[in-house]
Amino acid sequence: MTQPFKVTPASQMVVEDTAKVMDRTWETIQEKTFTKWVNSKLALKTIPPIGDLNSEMSDGVRLIQLLEIIGDISFGKYNKNPRMRIQKVENVNKALEFIKHRNVSLTNIGAEDIVDTNLKLILGMIWTIILRFTIADISEAGLTAKEGLLLWCQRKTAPYSDVNVRDFTYSWSDGLAFCALIHRHRPDLLDYHALDKGDRHRNTALAFDVAQKHLEIPKLLDVEDVCDISKPDERSIMTYVAQYFHAFSALDKVEIAGRRVAKFAEVMQSVWDMEHDYERRVKKLMQDVADRKSIWGNARFDSTYADAKRQSAEFIQYKSSEKRAWVAAKRDLDTLLGNVQTKLKTYGLHPYNPPPGLTLADLDKVWQGLLAAEVQRYKSINDKIRDIKENLRKSFAESANSFVKSLDSISNSLANLDGELDAQLHTVKGLSAKLGPLEQSLIRIQAIDTQCREANIEENDYTVFSVDDLQFELGLVQQAVTKKSSFIENQIVSRNMTNLTPGQLEEFESTFRHFDKDSSNTLNLFEFSAALASLGFFYPEDELGSVFNQLSEGTEEASFEQFILYMVNVTEDKTSPDQLRQSFKVVAGDKPYVTELDLKRSLLPGNVVSYLKETMPQKEGLAEGYDYSKYLDQVFRTRK
Repeated sequence: MTQPFKVTPASQMVVEDTAKVMDRTWETIQEKTFTKWVNSKLALKTIPPIGDLNSEMSDGVRLIQLLEIIGDISFGKYNKNPRMRIQKVENVNKALEFIKHRNVSLTNIGAEDIVDTNLKLILGMIWTIILRFTIADISEAGLTAKEGLLLWCQRKTAPYSDVNVRDFTYSWSDGLAFCALIHRHRPDLLDYHALDKGDRHRNTALAFDVAQKHLEIPKLLDVEDVCDISKPDERSIMTYVAQYFHAFSALDKVEIAGRRVAKFAEVMQSVWDMEHDYERRVKKLMQDVADRKSIWGNARFDSTYADAKRQSAEFIQYKSSEKRAWVAAKRDLDTLLGNVQTKLKTYGLHPYNPPPGLTLADLDKVWQGLLAAEVQRYKSINDKIRDIKENLRKSFAESANSFVKSLDSISNSLANLDGELDAQLHTVKGLSAKLGPLEQSLIRIQAIDTQCREANIEENDYTVFSVDDLQFELGLVQQAVTKKSSFIENQIVSRNMTNLTPGQLEEFESTFRHFDKDSSNTLNLFEFSAALASLGFFYPEDELGSVFNQLSEGTEEASFEQFILYMVNVTEDKTSPDQLRQSFKVVAGDKPYVTELDLKRSLLPGNVVSYLKETMPQKEGLAEGYDYSKYLDQVFRTRK
């Protein structure tokens, strides 16, 4: 079992001896530090430095000079070269009285103690002076002197994880706290993050050198006074650190003043930017309005509904997009100018007066001009649309009414036809020629009708006719002209058919018209077959095609004249084979056979010559002769 430690006379002696050694060590360090501090102040007045704080302070001369410098006061007359003890005591008393008048208590320190070179009391006096004139005025967050200085160090070194300032002794022994204070305020002087955190001597020496060279902080401490003792002297550390506070406080004051100037400049810059932004945006809005009014002023209509409607759509689009953006911009300008004035008033600055022509009143005038232009533009578009609609109604009505009059004129001309058939046919051909332009006119009317429908015109008080009406009536007139022309042509054909009786002509003509379903005055193969059947003529299907091809001369349609000629042939030759035989004999030149040359000389159509060559038998013994008698016997025997 471990025995508890017991205090013995020997151990007590060791503790007391250690305390005496530490006391002497701190005394030595304080003497060096305070001597350097005093010399740094004396140097401000180019007073020679002291070498021995104990002896050179004893006559009171250097003490008075120090107090005049740090107290910013003159002591007047004093013994500048004291030789007698009484003179030295007078000097020291004068200095101590000054210190007391500054509300500094000097407990157990008298003039005789200083004159008698009592080092401890001299160090105590110097420390008291340092506290009063260097440390007492330090303030941080309501704390003063030592506590204020410690809080300042803690706040400044807080971002550095390697530094933990808890006091003015151990916390400074590795030199990092000094380096951190320098780096925090002047990062350009040393690279804290590049330090070897374990090299306490190098770090401390670096801080002392940089502080002296760049910050004019004298080396009040030696490196070994901080790094090589177990507990650095608190008063010496505080004295030295206080130099950092005052040095950086001066920088802070400059920084604060700079921030104040910067803040003011930022405010002025911000106000300047806002003012110029206001002016720029007012100019732009005014210019945009002027451009828009110019566009409207130069706008022209091409008298079409599509163009007027397009301009109307563009105006509506303008109101829903560009105009709304302008309204928002105008509201923003009102707010922006108000913000400028408010900001200027907040900082006690003169109010902003926009340049002439760019005030809100000027903008309102421009805006009122825009509103008036909008009304005029909207009215002109609507007036134009109404005019175009009315003109479209009138244009359609005039064209439609004129079209109907032209149709009526053609109909009346058809109804009043008289005179010779040839003259009537010529008149009808003339009327038919007028139908082509009317078709083109109807196309133009349809185009006008399309424009009317696009313009949503549903009523028209100027006419009762529609495009459908015109198309229907044109169709009737075209059909009437075609039928009239066919009728007259058929009459001319009928007139020339002297081999037929009037009854036969009437029968054939009515049959032709009945089976001419499309009123083309022609019959196709099927219509021709039906017409023959109605008249009592029937052919096998294979023979019918040959007959139709012969009479139509190879075309797909047979005219009325071809039909009548065919009917004349079949009716005239039906009961007279002798006539045919006599005709062939005439063509053959009284020969019992006929040649191809005979047929061609009699002006038979080429297809008829080809047909006869294919169907007539050849004359025996003759390569180019055809036996027409045998052919007729065969044909009429077959018919029987």
